[in-house]
Amino acid sequence: MASSGSGYDLSSSTFSPDGRIFQIEYASKAVENAGTALGVKCRDGVVLCVEKPLLNKMLLPNSSRRIHTVDTHSGVAITGFVSDGRQIINRAREEAASYEETYGTKIPPSTLGDRLAAYTHYFTLHGSLRPFGTSTLIASYDPETKEHSLQMVEPSGVSYQYFGCAAGKGRQPAKTELEKLVINKPNAEENITVREGVKQLARIIHALHDEGKDKPFELEMSWLCEESGWVHKGVPRDYIKEAVEWAKKDIEEAEGGESDE
Repeated sequence: MASSGSGYDLSSSTFSPDGRIFQIEYASKAVENAGTALGVKCRDGVVLCVEKPLLNKMLLPNSSRRIHTVDTHSGVAITGFVSDGRQIINRAREEAASYEETYGTKIPPSTLGDRLAAYTHYFTLHGSLRPFGTSTLIASYDPETKEHSLQMVEPSGVSYQYFGCAAGKGRQPAKTELEKLVINKPNAEENITVREGVKQLARIIHALHDEGKDKPFELEMSWLCEESGWVHKGVPRDYIKEAVEWAKKDIEEAEGGESDE
């Protein structure tokens, strides 16, 4: 069976003999080469975090944002090809506005996730199109059910709900670190808060960053929680700065403890 493209990677509508669609795998590879994006569902909300590489010293901070507000109660973080992600963000805003205009209520998180997944999947079905080279993390709150959720849509168009998820170059080690957090207890009161979530995500990003190999980066974070009135907002800069300082100190202490042993 074919283990490489060898003619089967010319179109996203062509399966290889061993059942693979190489164009989708290439799109996933584009995501793996981009900055790490993390999301965590806490007991009182959802936190999104993206490592945004600073490719040039002359770049203005906060330009080319990776986290965007889709609707009052929904926010999206992207990693991969930023220009591809922008199309998905625009589609998400159109879906949210259309749903509210049609039904007179905010779009439910599951509906928003399903529609974005269907839109992403559509671009894997036709030879004249190419898959999106981006993964999308969706933080949403449903005013009707009073529940919040975290979803991720991958380049293949598959979508799942998560307690914690990661995409980008640090996906695997980040998933390992996320699994150590207290975020999936049956009793929600035992899970961490969004403020603790901000600290932990900052710690994971800085722990995975290799200053010798990786480019300098800017940390972009947002939350959707009780503290923000269930409105998707950026985490205050002062608190991000405080979380980064705590993260660096915690990493140094952990490394110091390992060297002592």
